[in-house]
Amino acid sequence: MPKSKREVDVLVLSDIHLGTMGCRAEELLKYLSSIQPKKVILNGDIVDIWQFSKRFWPKSHMRIIKHFTSFLSKGIPVYYVTGNHDELLRKFEGFTLGGLQVVNKIVLNLDGKKAWIFHGDVFDVTMQHAKWLTKLGSIGYDLLILINAVVNFFAKMLGKEKVSLSKKIKNSVKSAVKYINNFEDIAADIAIRKGYEYVVCGHIHQPELKEVSNTQGTTMYLNSGDWVESLSALEYHQGKWSIYEYNHDEKAREFIPDLESYQLDDYDKIFKEMLGEFTSGDKQAVS
Repeated sequence: MPKSKREVDVLVLSDIHLGTMGCRAEELLKYLSSIQPKKVILNGDIVDIWQFSKRFWPKSHMRIIKHFTSFLSKGIPVYYVTGNHDELLRKFEGFTLGGLQVVNKIVLNLDGKKAWIFHGDVFDVTMQHAKWLTKLGSIGYDLLILINAVVNFFAKMLGKEKVSLSKKIKNSVKSAVKYINNFEDIAADIAIRKGYEYVVCGHIHQPELKEVSNTQGTTMYLNSGDWVESLSALEYHQGKWSIYEYNHDEKAREFIPDLESYQLDDYDKIFKEMLGEFTSGDKQAVS
């Protein structure tokens, strides 16, 4: 007998980084299979076009794409908000296909309150003035995730708890802490000035939900985190926001997706060819 799915009014996911070794697609598929959202916001860096290679595109990554398309087939609207790692899609802003919309930002009316949703890379100075440095950092981050996986493998064998190297770095390096705080403050200040009750971002891989106030007013700052380390999302249901954390969801971890329902053959080939064209064009433009 199939397990009942948990209802969610609005689901916000970001920084999945499909196409990289750090992506936790299998865990994400379990989570997606365990819920029934009414609206889905993909808030940037869903497919990592920067690092995409046809040589590395596991079936689990393709199943995530298929699951998103299954939402559309069920009449569930999906908004794809572009990020920096999938910035090539920004040229398609305004594109709609059925229930899919490609946007750079979106404002949703949630029970009479406005939610301003965008990826957040517009606040990243290195993205604006030294993109090559950001891309280099992205490769280094992916390598750090792989090293972390090896460390945790041996930690498990020795009966030790898992550790997150990048989180330790973020929490210990003052410049990293300052960057995160500045990012949150800037987003909240602009949201307050524009009169938005909620501002929803991704980009910094740091899940957060907190009220921010200044002399002009108050807003709720939210960040969906990522599916590389935090394995987190934002859920809005029955008038309330909450941070979802896969590692604290025993039911989702035990959920077994129906893999036979994901027919990938031709779909997988076409998708990889399409992304290959995107990335080759991007490399030619940079060179």
